[in-house]
Amino acid sequence: MSAPADLPFDLDSLPPAVREAFAAMQAKVAGLEAHTERQDYLIAELRHALYGKRSEQLPPDERQLAFEDLETAVAEAEAARAALTERNADGRPRRPPAKRNLGHLPDHLPRIEQVIEPTQKICPCGCTDMVKIGEDRAERLDIVPARFQVVVTVRPRYACRRCDAGIIQADTPNWLIEGGLPTEGTLAHVAVSKYADHLPLYRQCQIYGRGGVDLDRSTLANWCGVAAYHLAPVVDRMLIHIKRSSRLFMDETRAPVLDPKAGKTKTGYLWAVTRDDRGWGGGDPPAVVFTYAPGRHGRHAMDILTGFEGILQVDGYTGYDALAEPKRVGGMPLTLAYCWAHSRRKLHDIYQKDGSEIAAEGLRRIAQIYKVEASVRGRPPEERLAARQVQSAPLITDFRLWLTQQRSRISAKSRLGEKLGYIHRHWDGLQIFLTDGRVEMDTNPVENTIRPIALNRKNALFAGHDEGGRTWARMASLIETCKLNAIDPYAYLRETLTAIANGHPASRIDDLMPWAFQKPSI
Repeated sequence: MSAPADLPFDLDSLPPAVREAFAAMQAKVAGLEAHTERQDYLIAELRHALYGKRSEQLPPDERQLAFEDLETAVAEAEAARAALTERNADGRPRRPPAKRNLGHLPDHLPRIEQVIEPTQKICPCGCTDMVKIGEDRAERLDIVPARFQVVVTVRPRYACRRCDAGIIQADTPNWLIEGGLPTEGTLAHVAVSKYADHLPLYRQCQIYGRGGVDLDRSTLANWCGVAAYHLAPVVDRMLIHIKRSSRLFMDETRAPVLDPKAGKTKTGYLWAVTRDDRGWGGGDPPAVVFTYAPGRHGRHAMDILTGFEGILQVDGYTGYDALAEPKRVGGMPLTLAYCWAHSRRKLHDIYQKDGSEIAAEGLRRIAQIYKVEASVRGRPPEERLAARQVQSAPLITDFRLWLTQQRSRISAKSRLGEKLGYIHRHWDGLQIFLTDGRVEMDTNPVENTIRPIALNRKNALFAGHDEGGRTWARMASLIETCKLNAIDPYAYLRETLTAIANGHPASRIDDLMPWAFQKPSI
């Protein structure tokens, strides 16, 4: 082996053992440099995904997938680098320092203690046995995959030995599916897996098969249908509750449905009605109810909101316009409060594609208004309204003047002119938040509730007809409302289905509302 030119000594003159050690050190340094370079690259990619311009172009779900893969790769590079550096002087692997995470594991989880005693407890000098003076404890999270069990219901029969008075036996317990395989807990698990965890039924069948339980997809579909049928009155009652509010959010999202007659999919819609007063500390619990409809026509919104009167926060879709007209069916005309987030997106699209300075200025002005809004989030309506009148109102006035000036300079048929025209057409509804402290600046609360629907839409289609859409709407209403109230959807559905099986009276249906569920989330 010849020595590198920059070494201050002749490597060939060194003993063989030293030369081997030097070569090993060179290889280690080269490996560390390679791992460091890869780690730096991955960290740069992660930062780009987090803070780069492209991060706003990716849908939230795709962004999360990118984060997961990049963070996994970074951890892999760190582990490889640690394996090269953490060795003893003799070259043997050295145990890495412990990564403490005490305090992160919830107290309600069961603890299984493993006590590791020394091989001997005799004092090294041999004088006596040693006594315990303390202990070190380390907690790690262990996950046991889904464990199947069979609930065997035994009803003994009893008879008298002295007479023939008859036989006595306890009544058969009430089950949601009489004579069927599933417990109410199983029905809840299948529903939550499909509608909350986005696992289509055929994938659930594959998972159960690995556990030795063979179930057909049609069987699971039947279970979901039965559960949805019994839960329908609960969802209907939820909609009645939230329509008593004086301010609601509404939005709609596509729901592809298989159309067997046409041999392809058709587009249905899930219409979401959301009550969320947390922004101003309201006392009503948050809730969302989804309603399936075969189209996007405004008459579906009209039907769903029959009986509701007040302020409706929506985007700029023209299907909502009839709700504010004097001829509205089902109640008095509604006040439509429009969404600043949608206005911002219009300008953001232009800025991303063209780098328009006018769009950039509009974004800056909207950001100032949102900064004021962030400072009053969660405060009482009176305080929010006062702050908006003092701080936001002048910004809105200036924005109106700026908007008028720009529209006079730009062709209304240009892409930027169309976006500015959108803001101009909805201007009255964009100012509603300045007159009512309960009104939000945007429709983000309802958009957050429909985001899981979009993810489920990627994973599975409906069950071949519109009824599948209605089932999805019912289950999503309960599951997403549980999430809004920090309730475990599985625990809620299990207890609610059990109560229904046991004949819960219709007069006490309010006790079955998700926000009335007493068991804490786990």
